[in-house]
Amino acid sequence: MPTNDLAQILDFLRAAEALKTVTRSAWTTTGQAESVAEHTWRLCLMAIVLHDHVPDLDIARLIKICIVHDLGEAIGGDIPAPEQARRALGKSADERRDLLRLVEALPEPQRAEIVSLWDEYETAATPEARFAKGLDKLETILQHTQGVNPPDFDYRFNLDYGRRHTSGHTLLDALRTMLDEATEAMARARDAALTMPDEA
Repeated sequence: MPTNDLAQILDFLRAAEALKTVTRSAWTTTGQAESVAEHTWRLCLMAIVLHDHVPDLDIARLIKICIVHDLGEAIGGDIPAPEQARRALGKSADERRDLLRLVEALPEPQRAEIVSLWDEYETAATPEARFAKGLDKLETILQHTQGVNPPDFDYRFNLDYGRRHTSGHTLLDALRTMLDEATEAMARARDAALTMPDEA
Protein backbone atom coordinates (compact mmCIF):
# COMPACT_ATOMS: atom_id res chain seq x y z
CA MET A 1 0.00 0.00 0.00
CA PRO A 2 1.39 3.44 -0.88
CA THR A 3 2.67 5.55 2.02
CA ASN A 4 0.20 8.30 1.14
CA ASP A 5 -2.71 5.85 1.46
CA LEU A 6 -1.46 4.75 4.88
CA ALA A 7 -1.20 8.36 5.99
CA GLN A 8 -4.79 8.95 4.89
CA ILE A 9 -5.95 5.88 6.78
CA LEU A 10 -4.18 7.08 9.93
CA ASP A 11 -5.88 10.47 9.58
CA PHE A 12 -9.26 8.73 9.38
CA LEU A 13 -8.50 6.49 12.37
CA ARG A 14 -7.46 9.51 14.42
CA ALA A 15 -10.76 11.23 13.60
CA ALA A 16 -12.80 8.08 14.34
CA GLU A 17 -11.20 7.95 17.81
CA ALA A 18 -13.80 10.53 18.83
CA LEU A 19 -16.28 7.66 19.18
CA LYS A 20 -14.40 6.64 22.32
CA THR A 21 -15.54 9.85 24.00
CA VAL A 22 -18.88 10.66 22.31
CA THR A 23 -21.48 9.57 24.86
CA ARG A 24 -24.94 8.09 24.47
CA SER A 25 -28.07 8.28 26.62
CA ALA A 26 -27.16 5.04 28.37
CA TRP A 27 -25.21 4.34 31.52
CA THR A 28 -22.87 1.52 32.47
CA THR A 29 -23.19 -0.63 35.57
CA THR A 30 -20.71 1.71 37.28
CA GLY A 31 -22.79 4.79 36.46
CA GLN A 32 -20.59 6.14 33.68
CA ALA A 33 -22.07 7.51 30.46
CA GLU A 34 -21.70 4.90 27.74
CA SER A 35 -19.63 5.87 24.69
CA VAL A 36 -20.64 5.16 21.11
CA ALA A 37 -17.54 2.96 20.77
CA GLU A 38 -18.63 0.87 23.77
CA HIS A 39 -22.09 0.41 22.27
CA THR A 40 -20.56 -0.60 18.92
CA TRP A 41 -18.22 -3.07 20.61
CA ARG A 42 -21.04 -4.94 22.33
CA LEU A 43 -23.21 -4.81 19.21
CA CYS A 44 -20.40 -6.60 17.35
CA LEU A 45 -20.05 -9.08 20.19
CA MET A 46 -23.78 -9.81 20.00
CA ALA A 47 -23.44 -10.48 16.27
CA ILE A 48 -20.56 -12.88 16.88
CA VAL A 49 -22.26 -14.92 19.62
CA LEU A 50 -25.62 -15.08 17.83
CA HIS A 51 -24.64 -15.61 14.20
CA ASP A 52 -24.54 -19.42 14.48
CA HIS A 53 -28.31 -19.27 14.96
CA VAL A 54 -28.68 -17.32 11.71
CA PRO A 55 -26.49 -19.38 9.34
CA ASP A 56 -27.77 -17.69 6.19
CA LEU A 57 -26.09 -14.40 7.15
CA ASP A 58 -22.61 -13.39 6.00
CA ILE A 59 -20.92 -12.84 9.38
CA ALA A 60 -18.06 -10.75 7.95
CA ARG A 61 -20.52 -8.40 6.28
CA LEU A 62 -22.68 -8.27 9.41
CA ILE A 63 -19.70 -7.27 11.57
CA LYS A 64 -18.61 -4.62 9.06
CA ILE A 65 -22.10 -3.11 9.06
CA CYS A 66 -22.17 -3.09 12.86
CA ILE A 67 -18.78 -1.38 13.02
CA VAL A 68 -19.67 1.45 10.63
CA HIS A 69 -23.33 2.03 11.55
CA ASP A 70 -22.63 4.92 13.96
CA LEU A 71 -19.40 6.31 12.46
CA GLY A 72 -21.03 9.64 11.60
CA GLU A 73 -21.56 10.24 15.31
CA ALA A 74 -17.82 10.93 15.62
CA ILE A 75 -18.69 14.36 14.23
CA GLY A 76 -22.35 15.00 15.03
CA GLY A 77 -22.68 13.10 18.28
CA ASP A 78 -25.46 10.77 19.33
CA ILE A 79 -29.11 11.84 19.29
CA PRO A 80 -31.09 9.99 21.96
CA ALA A 81 -34.05 8.00 20.65
CA PRO A 82 -36.69 10.07 22.52
CA GLU A 83 -35.28 13.21 20.87
CA GLN A 84 -35.33 11.50 17.45
CA ALA A 85 -38.99 10.66 18.00
CA ARG A 86 -39.78 14.34 18.67
CA ARG A 87 -38.12 15.59 15.49
CA ALA A 88 -40.06 15.88 12.27
CA LEU A 89 -37.16 14.42 10.29
CA GLY A 90 -34.90 11.62 11.38
CA LYS A 91 -31.18 11.92 11.95
CA SER A 92 -30.28 10.00 8.80
CA ALA A 93 -29.41 12.92 6.49
CA ASP A 94 -27.31 14.68 9.13
CA GLU A 95 -25.49 11.50 10.09
CA ARG A 96 -24.74 10.63 6.46
CA ARG A 97 -23.36 14.13 5.90
CA ASP A 98 -21.13 13.70 8.94
CA LEU A 99 -20.04 10.26 7.76
CA LEU A 100 -19.03 11.67 4.37
CA ARG A 101 -16.99 14.33 6.12
CA LEU A 102 -15.31 11.75 8.37
CA VAL A 103 -14.31 9.41 5.53
CA GLU A 104 -13.18 12.07 3.06
CA ALA A 105 -9.60 11.54 4.25
CA LEU A 106 -9.65 7.88 3.20
CA PRO A 107 -8.42 6.51 -0.12
CA GLU A 108 -11.35 6.02 -2.50
CA PRO A 109 -11.76 2.21 -2.19
CA GLN A 110 -12.02 2.29 1.62
CA ARG A 111 -14.20 5.40 1.54
CA ALA A 112 -16.60 3.83 -0.97
CA GLU A 113 -16.85 0.60 1.05
CA ILE A 114 -17.67 2.35 4.32
CA VAL A 115 -20.29 4.62 2.74
CA SER A 116 -21.83 1.64 0.94
CA LEU A 117 -22.03 -0.37 4.18
CA TRP A 118 -23.56 2.59 6.02
CA ASP A 119 -26.16 3.08 3.28
CA GLU A 120 -26.93 -0.64 3.35
CA TYR A 121 -27.55 -0.43 7.10
CA GLU A 122 -29.58 2.76 6.92
CA THR A 123 -31.91 1.42 4.22
CA ALA A 124 -32.02 -2.10 5.73
CA ALA A 125 -31.34 -3.28 2.18
CA THR A 126 -30.03 -6.77 3.02
CA PRO A 127 -30.65 -9.52 5.59
CA GLU A 128 -27.36 -8.56 7.27
CA ALA A 129 -28.40 -4.91 7.54
CA ARG A 130 -31.85 -5.81 8.89
CA PHE A 131 -30.33 -8.13 11.49
CA ALA A 132 -27.78 -5.46 12.47
CA LYS A 133 -30.59 -2.92 12.91
CA GLY A 134 -32.48 -5.31 15.16
CA LEU A 135 -29.40 -6.06 17.24
CA ASP A 136 -28.63 -2.34 17.49
CA LYS A 137 -32.01 -1.68 19.08
CA LEU A 138 -31.69 -4.69 21.38
CA GLU A 139 -28.20 -3.71 22.54
CA THR A 140 -29.54 -0.31 23.52
CA ILE A 141 -32.41 -1.85 25.48
CA LEU A 142 -30.05 -4.35 27.11
CA GLN A 143 -27.84 -1.50 28.32
CA HIS A 144 -30.83 0.38 29.66
CA THR A 145 -31.85 -2.65 31.72
CA GLN A 146 -28.32 -3.13 33.01
CA GLY A 147 -26.91 0.34 33.62
CA VAL A 148 -27.27 2.68 36.58
CA ASN A 149 -29.82 5.08 35.09
CA PRO A 150 -31.03 8.46 36.42
CA PRO A 151 -34.04 8.27 38.79
CA ASP A 152 -36.38 9.74 36.16
CA PHE A 153 -35.28 7.37 33.37
CA ASP A 154 -38.22 6.45 31.12
CA TYR A 155 -37.91 2.67 30.92
CA ARG A 156 -41.28 2.20 29.24
CA PHE A 157 -40.17 4.22 26.22
CA ASN A 158 -38.12 1.12 25.36
CA LEU A 159 -41.20 -1.10 25.21
CA ASP A 160 -41.97 0.41 21.80
CA TYR A 161 -38.45 1.50 20.82
CA GLY A 162 -37.24 -0.05 17.56
CA ARG A 163 -39.96 -2.69 17.56
CA ARG A 164 -40.33 -2.72 13.77
CA HIS A 165 -36.64 -3.66 13.50
CA THR A 166 -36.83 -6.45 16.08
CA SER A 167 -40.08 -8.07 14.90
CA GLY A 168 -40.52 -10.90 12.42
CA HIS A 169 -37.28 -12.75 13.15
CA THR A 170 -37.51 -15.69 15.55
CA LEU A 171 -34.23 -15.00 17.35
CA LEU A 172 -34.76 -11.25 17.62
CA ASP A 173 -38.36 -11.80 18.77
CA ALA A 174 -37.17 -14.11 21.55
CA LEU A 175 -34.52 -11.66 22.70
CA ARG A 176 -37.02 -8.81 22.54
CA THR A 177 -39.49 -10.68 24.75
CA MET A 178 -36.83 -11.27 27.39
CA LEU A 179 -35.63 -7.65 27.29
CA ASP A 180 -39.19 -6.30 27.41
CA GLU A 181 -39.77 -8.33 30.57
CA ALA A 182 -36.58 -6.93 32.09
CA THR A 183 -37.59 -3.41 31.03
CA GLU A 184 -41.02 -3.69 32.64
CA ALA A 185 -39.43 -5.03 35.83
CA MET A 186 -37.05 -2.05 35.93
CA ALA A 187 -39.96 0.34 35.31
CA ARG A 188 -41.99 -1.17 38.15
CA ALA A 189 -39.04 -0.99 40.53
CA ARG A 190 -38.48 2.66 39.57
CA ASP A 191 -42.20 3.43 40.06
CA ALA A 192 -42.16 1.78 43.47
CA ALA A 193 -39.08 3.76 44.52
CA LEU A 194 -40.67 7.04 43.40
CA THR A 195 -43.92 6.39 45.32
CA MET A 196 -42.22 5.20 48.51
CA PRO A 197 -42.63 7.83 51.30
CA ASP A 198 -39.41 9.46 52.48
CA GLU A 199 -38.08 8.21 55.78
CA ALA A 200 -38.15 10.89 58.47
